[in-house]
Amino acid sequence: MAKRQQPLSADAPLRHADHKRPMTRRDFLAQGFLTGLGAVTAPSLFGLFASPRQASAALSSDLEALKTSCGVTVQGAGKIPFICFDLAGGANILGSNVLIGRQGGQRDFLTTAGYSKMGIPGDMIPSIMNSDTDLSDYANSELGLSFHSDSAFLRGILERVSVATAANINGAAIPARSDNDTGNNPHNPLYAINRAGADGELLTLIGSRNTDSGGNSVAPPSLVDIALRPTKVDRPSDVTGLVDTGKLVGLLNQADAVAVMESIQRISSMKLGRVDTKVSTDEIIKELVNCGYVKSADLIDRYGNPAALDPMLDLDIVGPIFSLDELESDREFRKTASVMKLVLNGYAGAGTITMGGYDYHTGNRSVGEIRDLRAGRCMGACLEYAARLNMPLMIYVFSDGSVSSNGTLDNSVDGRGKGVWTSDNSSTAGSFFLVYNPGGQPILRGGTDDAQLMQQQIGYFRADGSVETASSPAANNVNLLVETVALNYMALHDDLGGFEAAFPNHGLGSLSLRDSLTAFNPIVSGTI
Repeated sequence: MAKRQQPLSADAPLRHADHKRPMTRRDFLAQGFLTGLGAVTAPSLFGLFASPRQASAALSSDLEALKTSCGVTVQGAGKIPFICFDLAGGANILGSNVLIGRQGGQRDFLTTAGYSKMGIPGDMIPSIMNSDTDLSDYANSELGLSFHSDSAFLRGILERVSVATAANINGAAIPARSDNDTGNNPHNPLYAINRAGADGELLTLIGSRNTDSGGNSVAPPSLVDIALRPTKVDRPSDVTGLVDTGKLVGLLNQADAVAVMESIQRISSMKLGRVDTKVSTDEIIKELVNCGYVKSADLIDRYGNPAALDPMLDLDIVGPIFSLDELESDREFRKTASVMKLVLNGYAGAGTITMGGYDYHTGNRSVGEIRDLRAGRCMGACLEYAARLNMPLMIYVFSDGSVSSNGTLDNSVDGRGKGVWTSDNSSTAGSFFLVYNPGGQPILRGGTDDAQLMQQQIGYFRADGSVETASSPAANNVNLLVETVALNYMALHDDLGGFEAAFPNHGLGSLSLRDSLTAFNPIVSGTI
């Protein structure tokens, strides 16, 4: 009698007979042997205050008047928060999760053989029933973008978002080849999103790995600015450790500590007023000292209470989105809570959440389903948190390569009767993004229903389940995939006209071609 195989947990490492032994940190991460460990190094005091948000308890009126002149403004750069998910190892994204079609869009369905290659058996293929808008039970458009109705991503997202939140979400798929099992794909878009204007009041960029990109995959070399290297954040203690208000808050209560700093500022300002101002350097010194006390007072005012930053004390996170038990027992949930806390509150401009163990072609389907479900829950958590804060959000999901099926089915409970993942396959790769808009569902560009549906899929697949590499600039060039994501981010701000200035050496072609690569109409005008 054959021994029954026990399903692997979401955190179990993957051992592939057809892969070399893991040698690098990237190999260990992709196969789930390595988890995100490490600590944040906090920036210096003067580097923390480019653009803080409104104070929780206003400073005295004279210091409030100095905040603007000292560079203390509101809510970072005021751009739409951006979070990307880097699924390390080569995850299934298109087909069994986000539906993908031929040149006519998501509803221009593939052949049975094409869907089988993407892990969808013949009795689960999406199809048109009675009209162009009446899909079978195997397509779900609750999030605007069509998913396979049994997508693990979709099931995870819908677990976390409310019906009202789901109604204000839309998205687009981007078919794009990328190499398998390598971090050399320049997938990460954080530097590009910063070029498009994103910034935070405490940090510009954050990521859950201590790399130059903040994630598993690298960023396009031409976009990297090492001065903006993402700060590593993957747990609540990393978040609370970002701001050090010194021993003053421990000795006094928060209000008294603010009052002390205000008094020091006034005394220092009076003394500085007596300094001979004949030399311009003296003016610079005066401004630095004077603003230093203003910013310190503002720091203690806003962050002297640990609850201001701690995701574990945020009642919009603990309870409504993640239970306390989930946060204490699952490192991926803690990581997600930490990154979304910083990005959605404007403390960071954009962030990467890397999740390991997505090289899951293990000869079954169950391992991939379990891991995709957890990734979906983390995506849904970010979207629901945005809704609770009444903030727009763009999330972007990518992986280094993809997988394919030989048609064999996994009929276990977790396998759900779908095709087993049997090998890496870069030809089935792609990414997608979702946009939440508190003002209503984002509207696709295009003048007709058919044109709108085509905008929801930037590029297309061949009927056999492979990326058509000539379908868009991004389809066979990961650098241009990043530029396509940045283009769509800028479009949400009604800033397509600024794309060439931000990316003077871009490879996305003419204005008309770039228009065809843009999914949605603006949801904000320049800033939130």
